[in-house]
Amino acid sequence: MKEITDEFMMQMISQAKPFSIALLKATGNYENPENRPIIWEHARRNFALREEGLLAIVCPISDETELKGMGIFNADVDQTRLIMEEDPAVKAGIFTFEVHSARSFPGDSLPK
Repeated sequence: MKEITDEFMMQMISQAKPFSIALLKATGNYENPENRPIIWEHARRNFALREEGLLAIVCPISDETELKGMGIFNADVDQTRLIMEEDPAVKAGIFTFEVHSARSFPGDSLPK
């Protein structure tokens, strides 16, 4: 493992930028097959938010827990909350969400 110096850490920390993380949770309505079209539109909206640069990273979660997704937003907590409140699956009561303030480093991304 590469050695990380204090100087490197201080340089990186000084470049940290605020982001918001939204955690998406399923409600009891999630399993209803009639809600699949609404969930599809939720996903379409996520792609649009990515294209606009608002949703930097989106991670659908497919395990058997209530947690169904995580998104890193290029927006503050209040703006992210407003964005999430307009999500079609949130409005339909299929998902609930919580938003957290976070920091990360510009240029971070998932590996290809």
